[in-house]
Amino acid sequence: MKVSASSRIFQGFNALIMTLVIFFTLYPFIYLIAQSFSSEAAVYAGKVSFYPVDFTALTYKVILSKPDFFRYYGNTLLYAAVGTLISVTATAVMAYPLSKEKLRLNKFFIPFVLFTMYFGGGLIPNYILVAKTLDMRDTIWALVIPGAISAFNVILMKTFFSSLPNELEESAKVDGLDVYGIFLRITLPLSKPIIATMVLFVVVGIWNSWFDASLYIQSKEKWPVALYLRQVIETAISPTEIGASSEQTTQIAATVKSAAMVLTSLPIICIYPFVQKYFVQGMMIGSVKG
Repeated sequence: MKVSASSRIFQGFNALIMTLVIFFTLYPFIYLIAQSFSSEAAVYAGKVSFYPVDFTALTYKVILSKPDFFRYYGNTLLYAAVGTLISVTATAVMAYPLSKEKLRLNKFFIPFVLFTMYFGGGLIPNYILVAKTLDMRDTIWALVIPGAISAFNVILMKTFFSSLPNELEESAKVDGLDVYGIFLRITLPLSKPIIATMVLFVVVGIWNSWFDASLYIQSKEKWPVALYLRQVIETAISPTEIGASSEQTTQIAATVKSAAMVLTSLPIICIYPFVQKYFVQGMMIGSVKG
């Protein structure tokens, strides 16, 4: 088929726009990587842009040689694993009955879910509830329980469950499965795209969260890596504290923020390509019922 001149212009314009979007999206991370491997003289002189200048890996060697950094990584992995398991399980259990239009009181509970998307108790009541009433301060539960269920995720998963054919459940009932069997053996295996989407949402949220930890986690050894990064950025942790000698202090001070951000975001960047296809499919099916 012949492609008209207007179509070629349109395609070229789209390609140009997407190239610009990709460039502006990737450049900050490329810049961080280049800066983290550059010398302090090049960083302070503003010579770093797309590639390292006077290449050095000293900052990474110092940070990775400090056991505390891997402890923070381990804490974050634990929080992300436990928080994701709780959140996805609770969201699925809540969204499944809401997806059944014939279920009694279904329409009564949905407005309560939507209400929480627009109104909340506020920071001080939440802190009093978590730290004082529930006595979760300085525990993992303060980070994974309060935000376990998101109204947005519930609605997204509910819509996905509603898109599954009712004939599957009817056939399962004929074969003798009860409600729990249908949910565990039929619905969940067919819901891998939306579950993968929820997992990505929750993992990224917990991995990047530092504010809740700064409120509720008092013991430094229980910090997540994001809170450690925040302390590095605000220079609360000096280069000497993370293991640098007096000769290395100037170099570390120039690049420690970039190196810490690269090390923190790298795991999420590595995971995303493996769940991208599920993420796109889950978002499309979960957001539009057709």
